[in-house]
Amino acid sequence: MSRIYYTKPSITELEVSYATDAAANGWGDQCYAYIEKFERGFANYLGAQYAIATSSCTGAMHMGLAALGLGRGDEVILADINWIATASPVVHLGATPVLVDILPETWCLDPEKVEAAITPRTKAIIATHIYGSLCEMEALMDIGRRHGIPVIEDAAEALGSIFHGKRAGSIGAFGTFSFHGTKTLTTGEGGMFVTSDPKLYERVLTLSNHGRAKGESRQFWSERVGFKYKMSNIQAAIGCAQLERIDELVGKKRAIFALYKDALAPLASVTAMNVEHANTLNSYWMPTLVFDEQAGFDRDALLRMFKAENIDGRVFFWPLSKLGVEGIPSNVNTPVAYGISPRAINLPSYHDMGAAEVQRVANVLMSFYDR
Repeated sequence: MSRIYYTKPSITELEVSYATDAAANGWGDQCYAYIEKFERGFANYLGAQYAIATSSCTGAMHMGLAALGLGRGDEVILADINWIATASPVVHLGATPVLVDILPETWCLDPEKVEAAITPRTKAIIATHIYGSLCEMEALMDIGRRHGIPVIEDAAEALGSIFHGKRAGSIGAFGTFSFHGTKTLTTGEGGMFVTSDPKLYERVLTLSNHGRAKGESRQFWSERVGFKYKMSNIQAAIGCAQLERIDELVGKKRAIFALYKDALAPLASVTAMNVEHANTLNSYWMPTLVFDEQAGFDRDALLRMFKAENIDGRVFFWPLSKLGVEGIPSNVNTPVAYGISPRAINLPSYHDMGAAEVQRVANVLMSFYDR
């Protein structure tokens, strides 16, 4: 019985040919050719003015927050349901993550909880679009404007999602993306910083090159201590090929979700899946099933059943406050986050997955529930 992976990339001859060209010819005065092409193409796809390719989404977030002047004593509001990579740059800069609860349908930031958590020390709000689902960006941007606080989008999992006509990652002060091998668009490892703010772009561009300003004529002259979060030309070549296929890649993710929706219809009374509200488009990076509180869901038992059937499963993110990690608060009141996390699971989704594989996953889920 073939293995059903929880996710894997779609690599074609186009990606191989671009990467081969970068490996053979992308040196000397061509060492940034694919990087610059990828950045221009990505910014154009998002409808943003600027993009900077990075080694990871975490690096993009770190530089963006540093460019905003974030430091010791400052606070950043984010959802308790998150991957730790969203919080770690806050901690690295000496600031404090302030964790708030999520909305029960989207699993993203609850705007009311965000506004209640604002203090004079609040310097940023990070809106993480979980599993392709979208934060309530109109409400969050309104809060940001009224309080003079920048709203940042962690769109690592939401490439292709659209909120009221604008692509995820293009709405806030800046957005960050991940191109890890699990993502809809991949460069193996990698990320992107995007913004339409020219001053913020210039600050991050300088930070991204060890503090060397773009127009500096003196060789090896740094105006400040910066970072080295650059993407390689070979990675960017793969990204250029993937970007040419982006509509196909997002479309297939949505098609897989639709197959799950149909196959799991018999469980609809006891489960919920990723939501797509009016005037939004969910890219459905990771199909997710949330069991009702009364369903008696045993996630570990389901994962064992998946393993026995050679199927990968993935747990829903833990509340960050539950991790007990230094620098991340644990004494928080986030009942929705704590209530959803243990009764939810991510389902496999990759581009060459078809109806037969989806049905195999669905059969295990239905037999699990019928026990």
